[in-house]
Amino acid sequence: MVLVDTNVILDVVTGDPRWSDWSRRQLVHWLDTGPVVINAIIYGEIGFACERIESLDALLPAHLYDYRAIPREAAFLAARAHAAYRERGGTRTMRLPDFLIGAHALVEGMALLTRDGRRYRQAFPGLKLITPQA
Repeated sequence: MVLVDTNVILDVVTGDPRWSDWSRRQLVHWLDTGPVVINAIIYGEIGFACERIESLDALLPAHLYDYRAIPREAAFLAARAHAAYRERGGTRTMRLPDFLIGAHALVEGMALLTRDGRRYRQAFPGLKLITPQA
């Protein structure tokens, strides 16, 4: 089971010249292996690119993506990790939604498919990451 980060889906949807091949290969592999999980943060970030909810649901069909709520424990862990990040002098480039995604994966014991491994690795040392650098 893998939680897929927004950037991987957007790479495929937008045809990102640098990342779309890697992201497409990873999505195909993990969709075949299943289940691939998304949450409200990911749904909302992808939704930013859609005019209608029907278009968004077509991009993230329920038969391919398992939509899960973020547990309270993950929300608390995300808040604490974000606070620690800011105390270490972290900038606003890593926003609370990123922490919610990482904490959700960690709390539910899922791997996180992302191309931003460095930031997640620092915030959540025990999180299993699937990244281009791995």
